[in-house]
Order: sequence, then C-alpha cells, then structure tokens
Amino acid sequence: MLQEFKDFAMKGNVVDLAIGVIIGAAFGKIVDSLVNDIIMPIIGAIFGGLDFSNYFLGLSKAVTATSLLDAKKQGAVLAYGSFITMVVNFLIIAFVLFLVVRALNTLKKSEPAPAPAAPPAPPRAEVLLEQIRDALAKQ
Repeated sequence: MLQEFKDFAMKGNVVDLAIGVIIGAAFGKIVDSLVNDIIMPIIGAIFGGLDFSNYFLGLSKAVTATSLLDAKKQGAVLAYGSFITMVVNFLIIAFVLFLVVRALNTLKKSEPAPAPAAPPAPPRAEVLLEQIRDALAKQ
C-alpha cells in the first residue's frame, strides 16, 4: 500500500497540481500587494483621498468608531470597502489569467500542425484480391 501511495503521489499530475497551487498562492500575494499598495491608493486619490478599506456601515447603534478595525470590535459591520478591494483584486487576477491563456493559445496556433500520418498499407490479402479483380476486368 505504501508503494501504491508513492506511485500516486509522484505521478506528474499530482506534482504539477502541487506546483500550480504553490505558484498560485505566491501570485495571489503579489496581486494583493498590487491592489492594496498601488491600485487602490491611486483610485482613492482620484476620488478625493478616500481609503476604501475604511468604508463600512455599522449594523447596530453601538458601532460609533471611525475606523473599520475599531468598529468590528464594537459590533457587526458591513465592510463594503473591503469588498470593493476584493472585487478589484479578482478582476486583476482574472484579467492576468485571461492574458496568459490567450498568449498560450496564440503560441499553439503559431506552431505548424503536424502532417497527417500516411494511411497504413493495406493487408497483403487485400492487395492480392485487387490484382485478381484487375486481371479479371482486363479479360
């Protein structure tokens, strides 16, 4: 059973999937930083210096804080600013993946298609029957 598990774990698909997950997690961190540290501050500056991460709506009268972190300590809040940031994050990831898939498809199309394989030679019995048929047709 141990050998079976080893064979399964070392198959190309499992290893490729593990590498993909690790790279995906690292790529997610890069995109998070891009959104939170570069794009959202620019969007905030365009809209008058607004910080989207602190946009929230208190769901009870007990929430009186002006920052999201303090407001969460006071009670339930609807953090729609964080949601906007996550939507922008998702759109960037989806767009980058679209560009990658599009580039891969372009590379696949640019490769010349392999020449179709020649049909296999007919069996010897079939060749002999064709020769007999042709000989009879000549008579």
